[in-house]
Amino acid sequence: MDQKNINTITLVLAIVAGYADTVTFVAAHNIFSAHVTGNFIVFAYQIVTGASIDAWIKLITFPVFIAAVMCGGWLSKKTGQSNLLLIEAVLLTIAGVVAFALHLQNQDSLVMYIIVLIIVFAMGLQNAFGKVYAKATHGPTTMMTGNVTQASLDLRAVLVGDNKAEAASSLKRQSVTILGFLAGCFAGGFLGREFGLAAVLAAGVCMIVCYALSKKQV
Repeated sequence: MDQKNINTITLVLAIVAGYADTVTFVAAHNIFSAHVTGNFIVFAYQIVTGASIDAWIKLITFPVFIAAVMCGGWLSKKTGQSNLLLIEAVLLTIAGVVAFALHLQNQDSLVMYIIVLIIVFAMGLQNAFGKVYAKATHGPTTMMTGNVTQASLDLRAVLVGDNKAEAASSLKRQSVTILGFLAGCFAGGFLGREFGLAAVLAAGVCMIVCYALSKKQV
């Protein structure tokens, strides 16, 4: 398996996850689409301060996410690694095109929430991809807590440990994921503010690139 290809796929997936997460947060009433556990916090806060419909949508993201992961596990057996990424790319592209056509941004409309849930479903597929094909990336690409923890352990080992070469290599791999996710967050924040949910179209394009790279890897 080409290490350079793994680096690139990891980077693209991390960027897409951070990007999509921030676009939906900025342009769709603070909804997380990739790191959906964050919706627990926002949901609880909105409930105690006066629930609205968008608070309950945050709760609905969980069964949608679970269904997506289950579907992703099934699809991985039926279609293979690269096609799972292609399906994610198609969903994100459709979501972006529809959002662009309807100029969707922070509107309390059924269509906007459906678009957000499509994005959540796409991110669920990416989470499933990371679990089913663990060796295709350097680690989880949609949540950074575990990666930051590992990077912290690696940094300590580089500074005061015995096996510094191995730790440095691991730290480099973790940095690809963490910095990619952070870059995606910045891009998603800016473009989500400027273009609303239509900005997720860029994530769909990135996933098409990722699909092409994964085809070379298998």
